[in-house]
Amino acid sequence: MLIGELAQAAGTTVRALRYYEQQGLLRPRRAPNHYREYDERAVTLVRNIRQLLSLGFTAEDIHVFLPCLDLELEGRDCPASAPFVARKLAALEEQIAALTDVRDRLDLFLGRVTGQPDSL
Repeated sequence: MLIGELAQAAGTTVRALRYYEQQGLLRPRRAPNHYREYDERAVTLVRNIRQLLSLGFTAEDIHVFLPCLDLELEGRDCPASAPFVARKLAALEEQIAALTDVRDRLDLFLGRVTGQPDSL
């Protein structure tokens, strides 16, 4: 399939596909006329890239997942990525804790400023 067909099948844009290619996440074959050509597995790969991006991973991060991106990620093991995902989750939990602390301090501050009890 051609790049426009892949974009439509995967629910994305041609521009996004070119970006994934520039980042080394997508490697199309080239036809004699230099058009990009993709097989059916590329649809799954692109959907997985989009899913990982929506989870907060960067294009650089996604390189860890390359060995299993052409499989359905839901319910599949991708052992090479497990430690990476665990580190990402731990970092996210630290951010949540830090933001919760800031929220609580702001709530206290607001209560003092307005003379109202804690709003939480």
